[in-house]
Amino acid sequence: MSAKTSVLVVDDEAAILRFLKPALEANDYDMDSAGTVAEAVKRIAGRPPDIVLLDLGLPDGDGKDVIRRVREWSDVPIIVLSAREREAEKIDSLDLGADDYVNKPFTVGELMARMRAALRHRMQRQAEVPVLRVGDLEVDAVRHRVTRAGAELKLTPKEFELLSFLARHAGRVLTHKQILSAVWGPAHTEDTQYLRVYVGQLRQKVEAQPNDPRIILTEPGIGYRVAEG
Repeated sequence: MSAKTSVLVVDDEAAILRFLKPALEANDYDMDSAGTVAEAVKRIAGRPPDIVLLDLGLPDGDGKDVIRRVREWSDVPIIVLSAREREAEKIDSLDLGADDYVNKPFTVGELMARMRAALRHRMQRQAEVPVLRVGDLEVDAVRHRVTRAGAELKLTPKEFELLSFLARHAGRVLTHKQILSAVWGPAHTEDTQYLRVYVGQLRQKVEAQPNDPRIILTEPGIGYRVAEG
């Protein structure tokens, strides 16, 4: 790349910033930082970074306030880094528009992989790729056609819509609420059992071993993630 990828780290812990700076720079990122909700929103609005790493515990408020305010006008990838382990925190962050959630403590390798996935996802959204590929699975959004290893799969219209939505967000954790709202509408955001049935049907058709899925992965208590590559 001619220019480094810019990342804004929103965290008020000096130790985290000291840990992240050399790791990010070694992976060709240009790091800036903000320590409060207000400063983070101002930085993102004034000089938009390519990606944001966001802690939830900030001195002037909850990091989720950053997600809520920024999502009113920006689709910049946001990855939450937090020591909060409650599933509700993860679900709330993802429902508000975070692209991913990484628990502290984390390894540099895991964080870099999650960042690459979030950046790829944004590029795919911007490019509006007509054919989505996940392993040997291809989802043709224009022809409404799905193939695995070249062989066409027979999906119902709703199964195709579900798979297409999941594939467009490959690598990203999607909550039950996000999926149900996008595919079935806002009135169905609590129908998680209905979603499980459809995911089970999809796995029977797209997975080589439905009982050991490698494409549509379950995030327990939260939702689903489609594997990349």
